[in-house]
Amino acid sequence: METAAITSWTFVSEVPIPPDVTELLVEGETAWAAFTTFRDSAIFTSRRLIVRDAQGITGKKVEVYSLPYSAINMWSSENAGTLDLNAEISLWTRAGFIKIKIGKGVDIRRIDKLIAHSVLHAG
Repeated sequence: METAAITSWTFVSEVPIPPDVTELLVEGETAWAAFTTFRDSAIFTSRRLIVRDAQGITGKKVEVYSLPYSAINMWSSENAGTLDLNAEISLWTRAGFIKIKIGKGVDIRRIDKLIAHSVLHAG
């Protein structure tokens, strides 16, 4: 059964953790990995996935999504095939269905492992 995604992101490449992400973290939370998206970045932390989405022509308006790992009920990963350019991660959450496209420069198994570690240790 196909589910319509409430949102969709594309992770383009892994990058160093942006220094300004610390202002989003709570006490005891640490950033583990960061990925560029088309307009901004996604950061895996010890407690959640943070996706920053720059908006508008100048990109000065930024929307920040925060997905606690405890909200993820199930996930799947699909590596890129011969004709597919992107691999995909699907997340079924309490908020709805989220699709993450994984660019060629990103290791899908690393993302899968980050999610597995985070979800299975959440709580």
